[in-house]
Amino acid sequence: MRYLHTMIRVTDPDATIAFFELLGLKEVRRMENEAGRFTLIFLATPEEMRGPGERAQAEVELTHNWDPESYSGGRNFGHLAYEVDDIYETCQRLMDGGVTINRPPRDGNMAFIKTPDDISIELLQRGARLAPAEPWSSMPNTGTW
Repeated sequence: MRYLHTMIRVTDPDATIAFFELLGLKEVRRMENEAGRFTLIFLATPEEMRGPGERAQAEVELTHNWDPESYSGGRNFGHLAYEVDDIYETCQRLMDGGVTINRPPRDGNMAFIKTPDDISIELLQRGARLAPAEPWSSMPNTGTW
């Protein structure tokens, strides 16, 4: 058995793709289903990609239902988690791109953010945690994660 993907439902594909691009993911492939009135968009990190249009080793599947629908709490979905090379640089890049850091990396190891559809994303420092640093050390939590 091997992990393939995690699916999240999204209301604004463009905003969600832009969000994941800030994290470093790229679109791998896309499928439009007119009969079912939905679009599937698969994203992955460059390290996980195999080739244009091919299934990546691990993907996030964005499901966009064309008919308006409201999603609350991600239908009991917990969170996605990504390991990053530098948690401080990653959080700064995300903040510069307009993303709220819900749980700042005060410990130099872990942070939480949310997608435009309120799905939590956990960011974990690759390897050893970084030494505590400002502005992160004293930054309060914002909202929920």
